[in-house]
Amino acid sequence: MKFLSSGESHGKALAGIIDDFPSGVNIDFSYINNELKRRQSGYGRGKRMDIEKDSLEVLSGVRHGETIGSPISFLIYNKDWENWKEKMAVEFSDSKAENTKDLKILNPRPGHADFAGYTKYRLDDIRNVIERSSARETAVRVAAGGFAKILLKNFNIFVYSFVTQIGEIELDFCDSYQELNEDIYLRAEESDLRCPDEKVTDNMKKEIDAAVKKGDTLGGKFVLFAKRIPVGLGSYSQWNRRLDAKIAHAIISIPAIKAVEIGNGVSSAKSSGINFHDEIFYSVEEGFYRKTNNAGGIEGGVTNGEDIIISAYMKPIPTTSAGLKTVNIKTKKNESSLKERSDTCAVPSASVVGEAMLAIVLADELQEKFGRDSLPEMLENYKNYCKYMKNI
Repeated sequence: MKFLSSGESHGKALAGIIDDFPSGVNIDFSYINNELKRRQSGYGRGKRMDIEKDSLEVLSGVRHGETIGSPISFLIYNKDWENWKEKMAVEFSDSKAENTKDLKILNPRPGHADFAGYTKYRLDDIRNVIERSSARETAVRVAAGGFAKILLKNFNIFVYSFVTQIGEIELDFCDSYQELNEDIYLRAEESDLRCPDEKVTDNMKKEIDAAVKKGDTLGGKFVLFAKRIPVGLGSYSQWNRRLDAKIAHAIISIPAIKAVEIGNGVSSAKSSGINFHDEIFYSVEEGFYRKTNNAGGIEGGVTNGEDIIISAYMKPIPTTSAGLKTVNIKTKKNESSLKERSDTCAVPSASVVGEAMLAIVLADELQEKFGRDSLPEMLENYKNYCKYMKNI
């Protein structure tokens, strides 16, 4: 499974194409639209979330509710397009150019792609950078991730997330990750900060409220976990086939994510081999199993049968209402950075995007091992593999 996205933040629509998706998968569009709704929710989101109510319009690849093996293409319309038709017009006209020439943005925001993108593509307006580097693009990722999650459900594989930190407020969570279960996810779903602890959620909200008063923004941390993962996804045969590398690539590609941790990877640097590595046990009832999961379900670039555990660290959003010091590219004079409409905190939203990206990687790896063409073929191969595993 592969996907491409296109579209600008304030353009007419975002577009996505999913290629190499198996035939025979029943698609619940209400489920995907709910995934899009989850991405837009969360305490600390900006006013644009009051405007956009994302929904999917599929153009190809699905017939009578079932995938047919051809590329799936879809649109997600931007409702705010009505207010941006002139600024973001595709076709050139003298009148539109005249009306927008004095609206060019030349004061790059520190922390965004503004300066680098303006320079790289030899542009004359930072607006052209903002429109594509914006996190609005992640709506396509969540839609594509919705398709991936539906495929994974056929194999009883589920991807979850929850938020563990906003600013200085952090959830005291056991580092062994043995506590991870669907109940934590359900409690997170009930929270508008996707934190499974009510008291910690209240303190996080106070942290966000304080940032709003200062005209500032906040980052944080979220945890992703995938359950019921078969042994053998990924490979150590080449560097670019290692599953942990693919996952790290996918997660850190999410806007504002600055670090990715697999299992207890950070603490491994100060631990010893005896204390860190997950010892292997066996019982007739459970088969092979571990009592700890410090590796996060991946050893040597390959899944080992334990839950996949990923932590992602998100920086504060660079667009602050208080502004940051910058320099006008043309005049070279000191200015304050652009105060584009933005969020104070988007960590809960990023965790939903993280779910989507992890699901896409896992769906592709599942196809790599069990077949790419059709769901019936994949399920047949998967069942044979499960029989093989029981006989080891």
